[in-house]
Amino acid sequence: MLGLLAWLLWAGPVLAVADVRVDGAGTLTAAEVLDVAGIAEGTPLLQVDVDAAETRVARLPQVAGVEVTRGWPRSVVVTVVERVPVAVVDVSGTRSLVDADGVLFDTVTGDPPAGVVPLDVDDPGPEDRATRAALTALVALPEDVRGDVADAQADSAEDVTLTLEDGTTVLWGSAEEAGAKADALVALLGQLRAGTLAAADTIDVSTPSAVVLR
Repeated sequence: MLGLLAWLLWAGPVLAVADVRVDGAGTLTAAEVLDVAGIAEGTPLLQVDVDAAETRVARLPQVAGVEVTRGWPRSVVVTVVERVPVAVVDVSGTRSLVDADGVLFDTVTGDPPAGVVPLDVDDPGPEDRATRAALTALVALPEDVRGDVADAQADSAEDVTLTLEDGTTVLWGSAEEAGAKADALVALLGQLRAGTLAAADTIDVSTPSAVVLR
């Protein structure tokens, strides 16, 4: 009896996978995730190698995180967290989306998604300090303000510059005090739009406690 029960649990059809569900997919389709996960319907649930499935799905460039769980008695759930694009970079004529960690994970041929800022750096990637500094600046900005950024440039990790849609140059400096710099910029833009400050071609928030307009 115990042997039969063990067989039913390990290899029998009673607890075999009847449904594999994908949660969290956006730019990826469920079919793409399922194809890579490689979990076949009819596989006994106990024989599903969730670690191997996670490893396979994690190789998808768009995936920042993944968890594969058994849903008793007959289902498997693949939950993915996709990378969120912050910037777009041009590398040898190929335009790639970049997430907040500096990972280049997808290519685009048309307009990038709303709020994704063109970024000019010499060597884009997660290990490049200039890339990380520029992304820190962009992530610090509220979405509505980031939407007003036409492009960003980082000649080094200490020299980040933003250009707004109206042509205003924002001298950001390094990644340090990013929150304070963002707060200062938001406040200044509000005053400029309200007309309580004279228009400026350049806003220097590199030292947020002593902002300079000129």
